[in-house]
Amino acid sequence: MPRPRKWRKVCCLPASNIYGPLNSEMNQEDLIVMSVDEYETIRLIDLEGFTQEECADQMNIARTTVQRIYNDARQKLADSLVNEKVLRIEGGDYQLCDGVEKTCGCGGCPRHRCHKLLESKKPSS
Repeated sequence: MPRPRKWRKVCCLPASNIYGPLNSEMNQEDLIVMSVDEYETIRLIDLEGFTQEECADQMNIARTTVQRIYNDARQKLADSLVNEKVLRIEGGDYQLCDGVEKTCGCGGCPRHRCHKLLESKKPSS
């Protein structure tokens, strides 16, 4: 029996989950599916400037796992860009952080900012 997969901690979901050429039709053969955890590695490493080690700590997985996920995600991005395929982000073994963890460390993702804004607008009793 295979070992159960470990949940990867993800701070926030993308605002949109479909990307690609504006003039293309969505058919199954030209569709690339990227998992949410692959999206998170791209966000953390390429956008936020994390090292693979920092990304691994953030997602609560091994650095070697981050390296594999990151390589798969970059391959899918390149295929989508170069071959004009639609990229859809969905699925994967992930768990959203709740925004109140002290260990999260991101502090700046939109999900956390919205959570803090809602907390500050609650009427006081």
